[in-house]
Amino acid sequence: MDVTDLRIALFSGNYNYTRDGANQALNRLAGYLLDQGAALRVYAPVVSDPDFEPTGDLVNVPNVRMPIKNRGEYRLPLGLNEQARGDLARFAPNTVHIASPDPTGHAALKWARERKIPVLSSVHTRFETYPRYYGLGFLEPVVEAMLRRFYNRCDALVAPSRSQIDELTAQQMNADIGLWSRGVDRDVFNRSKRDLAWRRAHGLSDDEVAIVFLGRLVMEKGLDVFAESIGQLRSRQIAHKVLVIGDGPARGWFEKALPGGVFVGFQTGADLGRALASGDVFLNPSVTETFGNVTLEAMACGLPVVAAGATGAASLVADGKTGRLIPPGDAESFADALAPYCADEDLRKSHGAAGETAAQAYSWDAINQAVVDTYLRLHREGAAAR
Repeated sequence: MDVTDLRIALFSGNYNYTRDGANQALNRLAGYLLDQGAALRVYAPVVSDPDFEPTGDLVNVPNVRMPIKNRGEYRLPLGLNEQARGDLARFAPNTVHIASPDPTGHAALKWARERKIPVLSSVHTRFETYPRYYGLGFLEPVVEAMLRRFYNRCDALVAPSRSQIDELTAQQMNADIGLWSRGVDRDVFNRSKRDLAWRRAHGLSDDEVAIVFLGRLVMEKGLDVFAESIGQLRSRQIAHKVLVIGDGPARGWFEKALPGGVFVGFQTGADLGRALASGDVFLNPSVTETFGNVTLEAMACGLPVVAAGATGAASLVADGKTGRLIPPGDAESFADALAPYCADEDLRKSHGAAGETAAQAYSWDAINQAVVDTYLRLHREGAAAR
């Protein structure tokens, strides 16, 4: 068997209706698979006005708005109805890829197991950490146990960073976990996109140090820690400005927590590359990412990165060389790390240049081939077992 023999059914809770790092990676994978001659069909919620056009054929699955306050832009897949099952039967996949352990993911796993079809699951976020941001931290062990049951029924997992693989192994999620890293588009993200005129138009003078947040404005991205860290800098009277790139349901809260911050809203493509490269230091306190696409993009733009020493960033940031890794949630230590970058231009340039060099190693084609290799390996192992 080779890649042209693969018929892949890909299941995702959010393939294109709201843009995020996970579905950007899935769409890049889909494009690579189709370019290599594989057959692909995607099963995910479909909405009338998605953020972007999907790569490949997209089939709707039953879904409702996410029943969580301030998260109504997301959809909860509810399983596989008669229409989706009929489409699956006609497509006749020989490989199932599940990107979200939601009800449709569970139904797809059961469907594949009944037919002895190999199942690969990709891990895109640390779902077990989400309850803490909604005052339900006591549920984390329950969510972790549910994830463990789901992932151990899959033939293999792929995760985007070595640190996340170590975490999944420690949690006993599966014995077979491979690396599916992430790439960065160097045509979009590089230091040459820095635009002083753009900065001035947004109230940032040439000599001001802009500390950047990039991402969806939801509390699980660590907005509270970001704001508290900035508050620490302000109390120490360390000169800086805040540049926020992104939008989301917590924007109002974030604007109140960061008076005087520059909020430029959602950006994409060349506009995003320009906005990010026009910053000076990147601060990412989130602990929910398994990789941290935004961290890699900031490095590619030549920004030193101050990030939580958690999964994702721990595999990208070289502490003391391309930025700093800080204990999660420790706003005072985040401020301690940010202060030297605010004051020392040479330090910013040195660590930013080292990060830009490190980002050059992330090629999308080589990264996506690792997933193809895993599909084919699972087929070989299944054939050998039979």
